[in-house]
Amino acid sequence: AASPSLAAAASAASASAAPARQRKPAWLKVEGATGENYERLRGTVRNLGLATVCEEARCPNIGECWGGKAAKGDASNEAHTATATIMIMGDTCTRGCRFCNVKTDLAPPPPDVDEPFEAAAAVASWDVDYVVLTSVDRDDLDDGGAGHFAKTVRLLKELKPGILVECLVSDFAGAAAPAETLAACGLDVYSHNLETVERLQPYVRDRRAGYAQSLTSLRRAKAAAALAAPAPILTKSSLMLGLGETRDEIRRAMSDLRDNGVDVVTFGQYLRPTERHLSVVEYVRPEVFDELRDEAVREFGFEYCASGPMVRSSYKAGEFYLQHLLEKRREVAVAFE
Repeated sequence: AASPSLAAAASAASASAAPARQRKPAWLKVEGATGENYERLRGTVRNLGLATVCEEARCPNIGECWGGKAAKGDASNEAHTATATIMIMGDTCTRGCRFCNVKTDLAPPPPDVDEPFEAAAAVASWDVDYVVLTSVDRDDLDDGGAGHFAKTVRLLKELKPGILVECLVSDFAGAAAPAETLAACGLDVYSHNLETVERLQPYVRDRRAGYAQSLTSLRRAKAAAALAAPAPILTKSSLMLGLGETRDEIRRAMSDLRDNGVDVVTFGQYLRPTERHLSVVEYVRPEVFDELRDEAVREFGFEYCASGPMVRSSYKAGEFYLQHLLEKRREVAVAFE
């Protein structure tokens, strides 16, 4: 039998050797973005020169998230929490993951010192109840950008106390202090993506990232928040599917996330940005995503799981639920003061 390392290499090789162009199944098609709130947010982003992951990554869910409307096919037809994802600290990453289309450079320009004020003021003026702050990896900074994040969160909370803030961050190169600083700054959701199962990590992510390092970062954040945060926070992670992972490997990842205190998990289909990136090994069927969502909550005890072909780590479907979950936790915290 082949050794585990050879098996992993063979799987990665098969992913790269898969057809460059595969016909996307019908379930990956979405409607274009429209709506009054969408147009208003889009205009503000343009005028202020802000970068949003929603636009930079050409996210197909932008109309639903910015518009605050029910997703197509949602039988409830209820409005949800309008959401935007803002990218801070520039658009150039110090790492080069094989699934990501963001620009890379070992020495990107320094962050704009005025950005925390400008970003907080802009978001506070929007008609959104939930914002996701994220960034490229900044291994060139001593704290990985944690202080920049924390300052933005604190300013935003001062300007709009009721807003819910999620920070989708890097692993800070395994350093404890940045994760702890950010977790205690007043955010509501600390998010860091595991991206893929353990076996595929070396072939999908930059060599400076790692499965154990990501889990440790999430565990440290949860512990730090429990000691310092004024109210309990949620920790969250996400995996892309369709890279050659097995069902058992996904279940193992869910178990490992729960063992490290992670409350929320999301699953979405990996889509190849360009022909230079990893090929799609499989288009996972919607019913498999449904099964994983059920397993995550029922078997593994996650507070919430958003799972579907078009789900991304900051997908609006989770935030509508998270808003009520966070408010409930705040009420419990106040009751015990």
